[in-house]
Amino acid sequence: MQDQAAPTPDRIDRRLLALLQQDARLTQEQLAEQVGLSASAVQRRVRRLEQMGIIQGYRAVLNPRALGLELSTLLSVRLEKHRAGSQRSPLESFRAAVQTWPEVVECLALTGEMDYMLRVHVQDMDHYAHFVLETLLKHESVEDVKSSFVLAQIKPYTGIAV
Repeated sequence: MQDQAAPTPDRIDRRLLALLQQDARLTQEQLAEQVGLSASAVQRRVRRLEQMGIIQGYRAVLNPRALGLELSTLLSVRLEKHRAGSQRSPLESFRAAVQTWPEVVECLALTGEMDYMLRVHVQDMDHYAHFVLETLLKHESVEDVKSSFVLAQIKPYTGIAV
């Protein structure tokens, strides 16, 4: 028996994805009206897109400043190289630790000179200094950190072009 490839999203699926990225609170009736299908057909398509893993979840987009997080920074992090005698690799140790740091809202593994890029939101410079000096630099795997402060958000993340 041959494996069947998952169906590729068609034009209507892509329109639904674009609409949901703009406003995930649209009702199935509203979506149906915009794509020219019945609400039940839209429900089936959305459920299939979820099952395929194309739609991974739904969440609210929050304004960090409205929550008192006035300072946003990007931190490039380089880890130490793996030591032969250590039980856990620096990568595993760092990846586990970063999951517990609430200041880190995004962590990306990179190619090039640095290993990771962290997007961090903090209240102020004191909060930032405490996070870097008492958390990040005290982690046994971290060798170097370079910071860039966000002056303005020119193009916020609005979803994937479909």
